Amino acid sequence: MSKLQSWLNGLTKDATPDFEECLDWLGVFFPLLSRLSETPQDSQWHGEGNVAIHTEMVLQSLYRLLQSQAQHIDGEKRQALILGAVFHDIAKPLTTRTKVINGQERIVSPGHEERGAGYLAPRLPKLGLNYPVAHQILGLVGYHQRPKLLVVRNADYAAYLSLALDVDPELMYWMEMADMLGRSCDDQDKQLDLLAQFRLFNETYDLWQTEVSPVQSIWQSVQTHQSEQAQVYLNGYAVSLLARGEITQPEEAIAKTYAHCGSYSNLYVMCGISGSGKSTWIKKNLPDCQVISLDDIREEINGRRASQKNLGQILQLARNRLKSALAKRQDVVWDATNLRYDFRKIIGDFGRSYGALITLVVFHIEEKTFRKNDRNRRHTVGDEILNGQMESLQYPSFTEGHRMLIIGERGETLAQYGCFID
Repeated sequence: MSKLQSWLNGLTKDATPDFEECLDWLGVFFPLLSRLSETPQDSQWHGEGNVAIHTEMVLQSLYRLLQSQAQHIDGEKRQALILGAVFHDIAKPLTTRTKVINGQERIVSPGHEERGAGYLAPRLPKLGLNYPVAHQILGLVGYHQRPKLLVVRNADYAAYLSLALDVDPELMYWMEMADMLGRSCDDQDKQLDLLAQFRLFNETYDLWQTEVSPVQSIWQSVQTHQSEQAQVYLNGYAVSLLARGEITQPEEAIAKTYAHCGSYSNLYVMCGISGSGKSTWIKKNLPDCQVISLDDIREEINGRRASQKNLGQILQLARNRLKSALAKRQDVVWDATNLRYDFRKIIGDFGRSYGALITLVVFHIEEKTFRKNDRNRRHTVGDEILNGQMESLQYPSFTEGHRMLIIGERGETLAQYGCFID
């Protein structure tokens, strides 16, 4: 076991490293951590000072919680919670700016949660964490403003379920408790009350410390088909329709899916930086699917895969081929990097409109691996483009599809979310 692995393993037990110690171990992998000390915060919302000071206070608050109210959190959950706290504001150096609010200049960091998850996603594999730990870290960082917003907006069950599909609500609660306790602000009591309500709603909706996961509970309510293929479809849509607020009871999905459950398209949407091994994985695991590759269509129209000319024509042809396959209820793969949410949403909306079962295939690959793969392949994109892809990555949410596969370095399945036939 390396020294780093030993240090990370300590987080599953009783280690309580301060921010400086975390920076010493993790700063080489996540350079933005070293910029937290030079990133200011608004004095009304964060009277304690810069982001590094705040992060240290959050960690100490979290350790106090882990020794008292949250002492039952241990093992990999404890590890994920501590690392989530370390990283929760990691993108503030990239997003912090001033903004005039009610005639007063304030310091804001819009979108730092989503940006933080995107920054972490291609870098976390370097730590060698078990993927479920990385998944929770990405959820804690990417959605840590969501709990209070759900309460303020009087959100319904669908919104709470949607969040629970991406991150453990209890871990989110404890991290946000530490986040609020680790700051100096005038409305701390009000903010803590919002978190108490967030916990109460999760308990009311059976999303908190349940013996059976919320997803499995939904599936149990809709076990109506003898065909595995039809049941997988119903299970996927029942969860998705509930999380999107299109139905309020799982049983409503039975009628909603009746027309397609016997025969439908499987739509696989790849998500991975160039050089991740997407095309290789497709050839090995989905040999009978029609593949719509933007690279191939660029070569078909422009004569070169790297050419960015005629983008509109290329996208239109790709979409027409996708529509044709979906209309015929054929299994189809959308093979592109698909790093941005808006690009994935277009494809997902097409799939839903044709009643397809959508599976996101997400590649969790070390940076050195996809850079090496890119250098060694025939059609290289180069380091500059890879750098841009790393910066533009928006890590996918489970609710963008019906199922999610996480693929590792050697094309192996690290995790799967949703219903699959064994």
